[in-house]
Amino acid sequence: METAFNNQERYQRAQKRVKDIKGFYSHLTVYCFVIPFIIFINLKFSPQFHWFWFSTLGWGLGLFFHWVKVFGFNALGLGKNWEERKIKEFMNENQ
Repeated sequence: METAFNNQERYQRAQKRVKDIKGFYSHLTVYCFVIPFIIFINLKFSPQFHWFWFSTLGWGLGLFFHWVKVFGFNALGLGKNWEERKIKEFMNENQ
């Protein structure tokens, strides 16, 4: 009985993780389509002032925080065992 509960709980956590990842990639896709449109509008109607940088950087910052929430800084490879993995990598490199 307890293992069935654990499996169900693990499944629900995995399902939430997949939903979070899907949400991030949806956010990224919308960003990649909307920002060029905003740049076009800016350069077409008021090329003397590049206001598109405000939306690009602001939304980009929000996208970065969304990425950190979903993937964390471990996605950069700087997790708990980073030093140990690097030492082993360098040791294997010298063989």
